[in-house]
Amino acid sequence: MDLLDDLPGSAPALPVLTVSELNRMARRALESQLPLLWVEGEVSNFTRAASGHWYFSLKDASAQVRCVMFRGRNQFADFTPANGDHVEIRALPSLYEARGEFQLGAEQIRRAGAGRLYEAFLKLKAKLDAEGLFDPARKRPLPRFPRTLGIVTSPQAAALHDVLTALARRMPALPVILYPTPVQGAGAGAQIAAAIRTAGERAECDVLLVCRGGGSLEDLWAFNDEAVARAIAASPMPVVSGVGHETDFTLADFAADLRAPTPTAAAELASPARQELLAQLEHLARQLRHRVERRQHTEMQRLDYLARRLVHPAEQLRRRQAGLMQLGQRLDHAGRSRLTREQLRLVQLGQRLVTPIHAVRRAQQHLDALDTRARHAVQGSLVERRLDLARIASSLAHLNPEGVLARGYSIVQRDDGAVVRDAASLAAGDTLRIRFHRGQARATVESARGED
Repeated sequence: MDLLDDLPGSAPALPVLTVSELNRMARRALESQLPLLWVEGEVSNFTRAASGHWYFSLKDASAQVRCVMFRGRNQFADFTPANGDHVEIRALPSLYEARGEFQLGAEQIRRAGAGRLYEAFLKLKAKLDAEGLFDPARKRPLPRFPRTLGIVTSPQAAALHDVLTALARRMPALPVILYPTPVQGAGAGAQIAAAIRTAGERAECDVLLVCRGGGSLEDLWAFNDEAVARAIAASPMPVVSGVGHETDFTLADFAADLRAPTPTAAAELASPARQELLAQLEHLARQLRHRVERRQHTEMQRLDYLARRLVHPAEQLRRRQAGLMQLGQRLDHAGRSRLTREQLRLVQLGQRLVTPIHAVRRAQQHLDALDTRARHAVQGSLVERRLDLARIASSLAHLNPEGVLARGYSIVQRDDGAVVRDAASLAAGDTLRIRFHRGQARATVESARGED
């Protein structure tokens, strides 16, 4: 214990801090008292560590400060700074405890002056947007097949070469009119606006391309000019903006009817693709041929059907004449039938009006007719009966044994009258009776032999 601490009336004892504690307190005090702020200066001693962190110093004419930008932050930066670059960083003042060094921890980095330009850009954008200059309802569609394409850019710009190359690839026959103007530097904005107005007054093209290649915010600032935005909005033809790269946005992009990420993309959006059109045309031609062939086939079938139905006028006349003749015959037949029926009806009516003498005569005639028919029937029946009897007699004559004997045959019988049909049934000494057509004879068998 220090003896001075025990002296009466001495001040309270102060705590003793280590260097680490002191640096920690200083860091906390700095970070709590100084918020995030923008600092401008010139880059020096720039180092990119193997870990990906950036270490550099910012300096001006009379001072410098150490800075660090960790990999998690610098990977979102638009550029990598180099010694001598004039930049602005958004940083948190702090203290590196290990060495007790004051430093800035950078969160964002941009080229010097970009912040002020960006603020002016946002302010003008809000103003024009409030006027309705960027209203999507004002956007006009691009013509599908433009007859002429206008380009507002610098003749020396690489963007012009990119646009012409894309047009030569997609639609080489599309006419192009260049409205030359500077695209960078003092007064470029007014000249760009004048070129846009000239294109509108001449009315030589269907679509207008306003384009230039990529660059810094300062390089593209002419396309953030209020006069350019108003000239694009007042253009009588649709305007395609192709300024900078895909990440670059200008007021010309918001005022244009269509924004393209690059000049090449602007040319592709404003022009039809020749190869695609040729492919579509070939496809449509194939469809047309197919439909024509199908229609032709259908019409040929219809023509064949009509040809089968079509009859020569002479044939039609012949058929009509035949039909008339048939109708005439039917009419004549119908007339004759009607006349016959009426005559028969008159006869029947006349017969119903005859006198009794006529009825007696008619009845007598009827009886005579019946008598004649009866006589004829009886005579016919007698003739048929005689013919039947003759046929039966003829059949009996054929079956009569006398007829057989008359032809030279004889009948051999035993004494008991039995007819001998087989010689083997006879024996020597048998007495037989033989009957001829005329007369009989008796005989004695000397020998008999059956059929071999």
